[in-house]
Amino acid sequence: MEKMRYHAAGIDIGSRKVFVGLEAQPVRSFETFTSDLLLLKNYLLEQKVNTVAMEATGVYWYVLYDILVEAGLDVWLVDGRQTRQLPGRKTDVKDCQWIQQLHSYGLLNRCYVSEGLIKELRSYQRLREDHLRSAAMHIQHMQKALIEMNIRLPEVLSQVHGVSGMALITAILNGERDTEKLVSLCHVSVREKKGVELRKALQGHYTAQGLFALGQAVKAYQFYQEQILECDRQIDATLQKINRDKQLPPATGGGQRKPIRHHKPQIDDLGDHLLKIFDGRDATKLPGFTDYNWLQLYSEIGSDLSKWPSEKHFTSWLGLSPGQHNTGKTKKSKSKGRPIVGQIFKQMAHGLLNSKHIGWGAFARRLRGRKGPAIAIKATARKLAAQYWRLIVKGTEFVEKGLAAYELIVNQQKKKRLQKLALELNMTLAPA
Repeated sequence: MEKMRYHAAGIDIGSRKVFVGLEAQPVRSFETFTSDLLLLKNYLLEQKVNTVAMEATGVYWYVLYDILVEAGLDVWLVDGRQTRQLPGRKTDVKDCQWIQQLHSYGLLNRCYVSEGLIKELRSYQRLREDHLRSAAMHIQHMQKALIEMNIRLPEVLSQVHGVSGMALITAILNGERDTEKLVSLCHVSVREKKGVELRKALQGHYTAQGLFALGQAVKAYQFYQEQILECDRQIDATLQKINRDKQLPPATGGGQRKPIRHHKPQIDDLGDHLLKIFDGRDATKLPGFTDYNWLQLYSEIGSDLSKWPSEKHFTSWLGLSPGQHNTGKTKKSKSKGRPIVGQIFKQMAHGLLNSKHIGWGAFARRLRGRKGPAIAIKATARKLAAQYWRLIVKGTEFVEKGLAAYELIVNQQKKKRLQKLALELNMTLAPA
């Protein structure tokens, strides 16, 4: 191998100290305070370093990365799995030297790093997702408190945190025990379809400790709903900054958007914001896409997918393509890294499994019957990701032809296989 970079540095970042390795120089350590990170930057500039590699360690790299980029250095953020050494030889000093050596020979790949307003948007969006997970935990606490008092709302209502469920819980906490009055608070469709079961479910065994636990869970859930709303306001403001000088392309926007069933953000004209960012290319025309998961993708990887030369590079980075890990005649399965973006595509693919009118849903169900749900979801997610790359990079529109068109293609493939088999056996096919 030939050395490609002669003024390279390797940095190992920890919570207390940062270790810097240079070629033919002793390793130096700096503390993680801002003043010490500035000293580290000056040290690199004095040593005529022009490129730096560092591991993506938690959130410790954020500030140092920004400081070094602002200083004009070429900073490579790399995956820690690429820098593993032999077991039993690991120290922070050796790590930074090893990173420097790998980087100087060009053996490391650069990680994707968001910048500018996209980085700000990603921070708000990830914080919103954290609040949603915390709110979901307190929904479980509400369900547990209700079951402890044998109030069987979770068995009757699909969502105890829905409009009818929260109206019932609020009335119970306010002291209402009359079953008929409680039932009257529900939506008319709930009363008509589940009235008998609802009356039986509300005949509980109320206890002081159960009501206290229920009240605590409701307050915590409402707190996180307020936090989510604050995140929505920040996301809305950031989108307005991004689209400050942009106009909606002609013949786009203004139509009916796909409904967002769960966790809908309180953002006005979210679809128009995204259409402005992507110059009228509408990802919601793809199966499984809504404005919300499109926003999730944009906050993670931005709008420029040309960083990945092809759809195969893109799906491989997402962890959705098969890994290659062969030894001799043995082919082993090797799981790749799973960025958040890959999980978003898998969530969309999981939703397509139950679709009754979409061709890709039939593809996923057919593959699930042969190889199981995990492989089916991953394969469908890969198809979604590849089509998304084609749409954003090349502008290739996708036309959903429906379930009947997919079944016709499958039947044609079956007929071809039968004809080939009949030809091998010197037989002829005849319709029944």
